Amino acid sequence: MKPRSKILIIAGSDSSGGAGIQADIKTVTALGSYAMTAITAVTIQNTTGVKSIIEIDPKEILNQIIFTSKDIRPDAIKIGMLHSSNVIKYVLKALDLIKVKQIVLDPVMVAKGGTKLVDNKAINLLKLKMIKKSSLITPNIPEAEILTKTKIKTTEDMIYAAGKLLEYGAKNVLIKGGHLKNKIVKDIFVNKKDIKIFKSNRYNTKNTHGTGCTLSSAVTTFLTCGKTIKKSCELGIKYVNSGIKSNPNYGKGHGPINHLNSVKIIRKFK
Repeated sequence: MKPRSKILIIAGSDSSGGAGIQADIKTVTALGSYAMTAITAVTIQNTTGVKSIIEIDPKEILNQIIFTSKDIRPDAIKIGMLHSSNVIKYVLKALDLIKVKQIVLDPVMVAKGGTKLVDNKAINLLKLKMIKKSSLITPNIPEAEILTKTKIKTTEDMIYAAGKLLEYGAKNVLIKGGHLKNKIVKDIFVNKKDIKIFKSNRYNTKNTHGTGCTLSSAVTTFLTCGKTIKKSCELGIKYVNSGIKSNPNYGKGHGPINHLNSVKIIRKFK
């Protein structure tokens, strides 16, 4: 099987393999595309939480992006953890140089266990500059609350927050509704012309580590394979839901989902 597209992932590394760069690579590969990376930070973590974060020099993040893209030009870019304003400045500079049109931004701010992963200067620069660069932004509810300075308790609140993100310059917004404690999870896609609510059954499991990273990478992959942004969101949500439902139940805390849920392996024994 030949990869259908090439995706550059700009994000942090997760030593437990459930989120970050590791989840991104698994997702892109499982869905049939080729993954490249620019690592922004190395996190020491497992399913119970984050122990420490080692920052990568912003100049070297820029070099990873430029050097990789000069040789293998990506069809799209997925952006995850950008932990400081300095990192964001260098990533913006790199994006201006390589000029890739399709950019999916997952504004990673808080780890599953509650550890804050970005500083306030970075959040402001994300709002002022990075959102405008993106084809799609995929915040969860806590991230949307931080970005819009609003409280989200209902579906209507989600739509309102999405509207605020459009005012900041976002072209398309997918707010993930998993943090609202409803039996049906509602993820809301919004742009200036359309509002679409994707409804999914909630699975009673603690194994949801890396769902946000996985979703944004899945959406990016479907987008590079010719699907519309709205259809890519729908297919990405289905992929994540299947991964949650068939999770391997690893670890003592918030375990990873099953990124191999899209792959069927047929073994022939002679």
